[in-house]
Amino acid sequence: MKITLQYTKFFFLFIIISFLWNCDKNELSNDNENTTKEKLPLIKINTFGEAIVDEPKIDAYLTIEEQEVTTYEGGIGIEFRGASSQSFPKKSYGLETRDENNDDLSVSLLDFHEEEDWILYGPYSDKSLIRNRLIYHLSNEMNRYASRCKFVELTINNQYQGLYVFMEKLKRDKNRIDINKLNEDENTGEDVTGGYILKIDKTAGNNLGDGYNNLNSFRSQYPPNHATSGQQIHFLYEYPKAEDITTEQKQYISTYISEFENKLASAEFADPVNGYTTYIDVDSFIDFFILNELSNNVDGYRLSTFMFKDKNDKLNMGPIWDFNLAFGNANYCGGGNTNVWAYKFNERCSDDFWQVPFWWERLLEDPNFVSKLKTRWNELSTGILSEAAIISKIDSYKNTLTDSEAITHNFTKWNVLGIYVWPNNYIGNTYEEELNYLKGWIHNRHNWLHNAINSL
Repeated sequence: MKITLQYTKFFFLFIIISFLWNCDKNELSNDNENTTKEKLPLIKINTFGEAIVDEPKIDAYLTIEEQEVTTYEGGIGIEFRGASSQSFPKKSYGLETRDENNDDLSVSLLDFHEEEDWILYGPYSDKSLIRNRLIYHLSNEMNRYASRCKFVELTINNQYQGLYVFMEKLKRDKNRIDINKLNEDENTGEDVTGGYILKIDKTAGNNLGDGYNNLNSFRSQYPPNHATSGQQIHFLYEYPKAEDITTEQKQYISTYISEFENKLASAEFADPVNGYTTYIDVDSFIDFFILNELSNNVDGYRLSTFMFKDKNDKLNMGPIWDFNLAFGNANYCGGGNTNVWAYKFNERCSDDFWQVPFWWERLLEDPNFVSKLKTRWNELSTGILSEAAIISKIDSYKNTLTDSEAITHNFTKWNVLGIYVWPNNYIGNTYEEELNYLKGWIHNRHNWLHNAINSL
């Protein structure tokens, strides 16, 4: 009788344990069944049958879905953007959010600060898909404003267009390039001192008149070092726009740049009191230099190069812009190399139309500038810009894009893996190979740059 009772107890205990075990398994099974992949925001644009062109913007309708929930709907203007990239079948776009009267409308999209001007950048030759996203992220962590970004997927007129990076357009705004608003009647005294945004770039987007001219730009008095074809440096008016800036404002900012260049070229340029430092924010120049050199940006210093001057303030370099050909993604003028200085572009390609200003070679002749550069690099290279921190970001982006299946979607739409797209320095047969190349390039570049900066 005792034996039967004992077995009965064990039997019931076995039943209870089995029940609990099966409950746990069912819960785990249910959790797995309910787990859905995290989707990227989906941008849907309807042009109502009208073709998008370079300019002007055409009317369209924007819908944003986040995890299949519509978070924004409204009218927009849309156009192609970019210069050489417009030759790619995958286009990039400029957007302007508008109200029911078709006037500009500042709104918050994807949790960004309210504004009306946005960009959909479509990585195409950059098969890692992340080069711009990476460098802007690093800049922001250095407390240097760069366009805030999010990965999204895009459809236009119900046709899938691939992975895109939704970005803030660079412009004067309290949450972007935070400088004083310069009105047309502010032409004297301290009023005329700012704010200004200039850029060294192609004339696309600033083409008031033909090419570089007095309406859209002014020219440096100093030809670029090593140039062999009579090239010149031109500063385009970005803010105020070429059509808005007054004669007095043009005179002020062009004179300011001229005086800075004269001081930089002079024998006493390195004087800590009366030298070039009276005209520029040195720390901004150093951070700009570090980011362009870390990535060996083949366009660095000579294209897509922004600078700004606020009211009663010095000239600042930045924000950085357009690094899709950086990090070893260019097969010309040393763009794929890990062991060359980006600022020495002119020495390698002296006949290229767009050259690097003499500024950077001259700045590195100042022991104080070099000392500050070394200190800043050694601080950043063990923290925000350490190889481990950079690789961690790359892995994070990869996980996001893999989990959402955006990589598969993109390269199904744009079958460019294993195919040369100008100006690829490396051609990977898979996305994994493209990312491994990028990581290996960064490893080699980081080691070389660390030694090169500390040997200056």
